Amino acid sequence: MEMLIFGHAGYPVILFPTTMGRFYECKDFLLLDSVRWFLDQGLVQIYCPDSINELSWYNKNIHPAERVKNHMWYDQFILDEVVNAIRHEKGMSKIAVAGPSFGGYQAANFAFRHPDAVSHMFSMSGSFDIKSFVDGYYDDNVFFNNPVDFLPGNNNPELWKMKIILGVGEWDICLDANQRLSEILSIKQIPHWLDLRRWAKHDWPLWREMFPHYLSTLS
Repeated sequence: MEMLIFGHAGYPVILFPTTMGRFYECKDFLLLDSVRWFLDQGLVQIYCPDSINELSWYNKNIHPAERVKNHMWYDQFILDEVVNAIRHEKGMSKIAVAGPSFGGYQAANFAFRHPDAVSHMFSMSGSFDIKSFVDGYYDDNVFFNNPVDFLPGNNNPELWKMKIILGVGEWDICLDANQRLSEILSIKQIPHWLDLRRWAKHDWPLWREMFPHYLSTLS
């Protein structure tokens, strides 16, 4: 698994790429440039791991059960080889996760599955219902990787300590998805911020505006 690391010190942030994106995507689309000040000041260190979406959710050549199993291998890899390694290296109990578009799903799914390891979750135009990727198939593995399904019954107390931001644009294709997840969090009385950006659509300029704002909330 390839990964780029930006910054020399500071709070660790795992930044997931978008749909079918690679580990260099957020750099190429200048999302890292938008937070250059935080990196130069040693306030954050950003880890950009590769994705395997072409082998999991987007792989129409294998059965949906295999798609979700491949994603679970990825989830376990991120936990064991990236997050836990960072926690050990830095002597920290938790890290932050973030991502735009499909990376927002990755960030939210990982955070809500592993709240003991995540302090902050910043989703930028994410969507949180994975059922459209499994062609009507459904099992426990799908359930536990579909935040809108498993989150209502997840009562891990660490969820209430997590700082959660759901960023979305007024003209965003994922607006409804963010409002739905916000409703679920509100029903559970889990503190979060639904950040609705006026006159904004689902694209990199919006995420370059959001990301430095969200990093400024790290504490």
